[in-house]
Formats: sequence, C-alpha cells, structure tokens
Amino acid sequence: MKLSFVISTQPTKFQAITFDPNFEANAAHLASLGYDGIELGVREPDKLDVANLRRTLAQHHLSVPAIGTGQVFLEEQLSFTDPDAAVRERALARVKAHIALATHFDAIVIIGLIRGQTFPTVAREQAYAWMVDALQDVARTARAQNIRLAIEPINRYETDWVNDVAGAHALIDAIGADNVGILFDTFHANIEEPNIEASLRACGARLFHIHLADSNRWYPGAGHTNFASILATLRAMDYAGWVSAEILPKPDMKHAAAETIRTMKPLLSQSADR
Repeated sequence: MKLSFVISTQPTKFQAITFDPNFEANAAHLASLGYDGIELGVREPDKLDVANLRRTLAQHHLSVPAIGTGQVFLEEQLSFTDPDAAVRERALARVKAHIALATHFDAIVIIGLIRGQTFPTVAREQAYAWMVDALQDVARTARAQNIRLAIEPINRYETDWVNDVAGAHALIDAIGADNVGILFDTFHANIEEPNIEASLRACGARLFHIHLADSNRWYPGAGHTNFASILATLRAMDYAGWVSAEILPKPDMKHAAAETIRTMKPLLSQSADR
C-alpha cells in the first residue's frame, strides 16, 4: 500500500481538501515528508496545465492515484440526476474530461456527489435510471481508455444516494461494468457502516481505493478511528492499492500532512514488511 494526500488543483468550497495556488511547493513538501503521491481534486480538467503538472510530479517522484470530481457538483451543481437534461449532459461531458485527464496518470476517477441526489420534481426511480444510464456511458468511455471508476459511498448528511457499501454494490450491479469499483472513505464509513472492518471486507475485489480521515474528518490520530485495525483488515484482504488522506487542513495543511504521516507510515510499513 502507498500513501497519498488529496490536494485541489483549483479553488473550491469543499473544506476537506487543501487548495494552494503554489502546487509545486506543496508537492515538494509532501515528497519531503515521505508521501508517495498526490490525489487531485479537479473541477475543470481542460483548464489544467497537464504538462507542467506532470513535470512537477515527476520532479518529486510522486504519482497520481486518483482524480476527484466532487467539486463539479459543489461549485456548479452539475449531476447525473438533475431535472434539466442540459445539466445532465454537462455533467456527463465533464466526467469524460476527467477520464481523459486520468489517462495521463493512469489514475482512478472518483464518482461521488456528481452522481446526483433526489430532486423534488423528479421521481426517485427516474433519477436512479438517469444515474445508471450516465454511469454506464462513462464506464464505457473509461474502459476504452483503460481507466477505472470508483463509486464513493457518502454519508446521509451530504447526499441521499449511495450512503454505504451495500448501496455501492447495488449501483455497480446495475451499471454492469467490471471497471467500476468502490472507494471506501473511513470518515463516511464511521457515520454509516455498523462495523468498518466488516464493511471493508464486504467490498471484496471491488475495493479500488481508500480515503483516510479520522472520525472528526481531521488527520488520522486526531479522533477515535482505529487505523491499526483498518490497515490490518486491508492486509488480510491483500489490498495493494492506495490509501489517500482526504482531510480538513486543520490546524493547517502542513501540520495535517505531517501528523498523517506520523500515524500512517508505521502502519503501512507493517504491510510492506508482510
């Protein structure tokens, strides 16, 4: 398992992610702490200087394990279940732009809030059908470019769609594509899952990616989540993917990143020595 830290490449209202216009300085700092990669939160892929981004990451020997799409919903309210067909089409086109971006890094594309929610003017069955149709479309696009998608269960206070692992499995079954899996976020799981370790095991081979945050969404070690037990479960599952810190940058990004390393590196080293 390797460790990454989530950074936004563009300004965002999402609090549990760091944005700083000096990406190079942040990349250098994370590399100096011992991180293996940077997960990118991206709102508008077409506005990124991909060549410069790749140079910076290569200079500091950092990979990009995943690319987040959540800002598209938070900043622009684009989703696959919007009553307006034009909005749904824009959401679809944007995720396909994320997939194109992901090909430069062999990264997973995360499907979180952009999948949508219930609107009062739309029957829930209709909204679900739109969501499944859209995800089947993007899954085909992703497959053609050898990219995987990860459905992220998100807690009930942020969305009324796919709050837990069981809901993610049901959606993936409906999509019917083996390049679609699950992103397991320990913060959301602490709210929604009756037992984090059992829910991790329930992901099975569909577990594509991990987000780390403590029970209070601060860095690991700041709350009551048992990360030693979580890492032991992942080792028992032979999970060989990435674990990525998506946390509130509290009290600031540098402190949060350092504390995450302090807690997680010894646990990750156990898996490397196994």
